[in-house]
Amino acid sequence: MSSENDKDGQPETTESHGDEKPLSKDEAKKFYEEKGIDFSPDAPINPRPVPEFEKSISDKISSKFGPKITVDYVRAHRIRVSTKKEDILSVAQFIRDELGYDHAESVAGVDYPDSKEIEVVYHLGSYTDEKLASQVLALATRVPREEIPNPGKDSSRMTSLREVFYSVEFHERECFEMFGVFFEGHPDNRRLLLPEDWADIPPFRKDFKIKGR
Repeated sequence: MSSENDKDGQPETTESHGDEKPLSKDEAKKFYEEKGIDFSPDAPINPRPVPEFEKSISDKISSKFGPKITVDYVRAHRIRVSTKKEDILSVAQFIRDELGYDHAESVAGVDYPDSKEIEVVYHLGSYTDEKLASQVLALATRVPREEIPNPGKDSSRMTSLREVFYSVEFHERECFEMFGVFFEGHPDNRRLLLPEDWADIPPFRKDFKIKGR
């Protein structure tokens, strides 16, 4: 759950394949712009054709929310969309009700101390739509990161998606205790793995240090 270190959240290789030649950043940006996809830092410099099915899904989200969302990438079986925390509830409801994604497979946290933000990423899938069986849609947002955290009582907070995707209940609780992100509207924001009297900073933040080392 707790960090986006899997291959789906990482840049694709920039090595050439066969006769393909890596593009410059400007060439890659032009490639994605022609396809109607926002260019992001993790976009592969060695682009492959944009899959039509996945692009049709991202286009529906873009058409509905316009500048409120950013399509970070569209790849085979993988789409990533970012939005502000104020809009994530409405975007999630649209993805569930109109696109058929019916559950969250996981919730990941990523700590960005330099920009003073914590990213929360929901990985969404579907049990009920066969066309989406192999698809994962990552829905991401960022919240402020307090230098001296006071989980549950500071600005590191966002709306819970518990009423949209029931399966986030335990994932959000883990994200709360490990990163200090409080989920407003969650029915049970208790710690999940750590003791209730935990007094140190959230242990998955990059500045956490085990005492004595």
